[in-house]
Amino acid sequence: MKNPGKNTKSTKTKSTMKKSIVLILLVALLGAGLLLGCSDDEDPVVVASKPHAEQYIIAEMLSILIEEHSDIPVERNFGIGGGTSNIHPAMLEGEIDIYPEYTGTSWMFVLNEDLIEDPDELYEATKAAYEEEFELKWLELYGFNNTYALAVDGDIAEEYDIHTYSDLAEVSGEITFGAEYDFYERDDGFDALAEHYGFAFDREVELDIGLKYQAIEQGEVDVINAFSTDGLLSAYNLRVLEDDRFFFPSYFAGTVIRMETLERYPELEGILNRLSNTITDEEMIEMNYRVEEENEDPEAVAREFLEEKGLI
Repeated sequence: MKNPGKNTKSTKTKSTMKKSIVLILLVALLGAGLLLGCSDDEDPVVVASKPHAEQYIIAEMLSILIEEHSDIPVERNFGIGGGTSNIHPAMLEGEIDIYPEYTGTSWMFVLNEDLIEDPDELYEATKAAYEEEFELKWLELYGFNNTYALAVDGDIAEEYDIHTYSDLAEVSGEITFGAEYDFYERDDGFDALAEHYGFAFDREVELDIGLKYQAIEQGEVDVINAFSTDGLLSAYNLRVLEDDRFFFPSYFAGTVIRMETLERYPELEGILNRLSNTITDEEMIEMNYRVEEENEDPEAVAREFLEEKGLI
């Protein structure tokens, strides 16, 4: 005769084991659910850049600042072809979270608005429009202005005491000007600039865009058009003049970030604003030169700058 007590005990043991297994499964599922629920917080922020040295350097600075001052993972997506044309739509789609941009580009190219001469007004108008129309936020500016520029041979600048475009206009009859073909043909190029300031140069020379710096070094011309943070400006004895009557748009650089990203990671605003007013035109020129002409790693150049400024 079978012992009924033994069967009962066995049944209870099996029941207890089943309950334990169910409990373990529930705990595992709850844990997985919690992990899934937290997965959004672990998503990386995507930092992008346009495909040129200055953008690589700045985008590295932004990435390094985030990595050094938070636990937020960073995904780098640098050198995007087409620049703003492709980055801006990707920002709106949520594929990119952060990138460095220029006020003049945002205002006139993205927003398609007419030039605002005052740089501060331009920044504030751009910032307001981006928040309202795109839910993108312009953070504080870095300090440098990568705009169109005129650069004069340093010896000529000293001889004639030239510091501004207006100074140049006063002595332009004794000065030779050089620029690439396109600058003479553009509606906002040489003719409009000359009319705005009253330039009447002794000679106007058409130069190959890649040979402008050599031409001024060799004395073929005395002044050339350039970009105000060109790396080559540091390699030659040149003085970049002040556009004192605001002919060219201002292109002050700053960080653009998705407001949705800021809602998820509000600490990013303070972290990225560490770059506020820290980079001069001269410092950007030097960093660009190191990357463009000396083939240094943009990440190394960016990190060295941040360390020297005490930002990391």
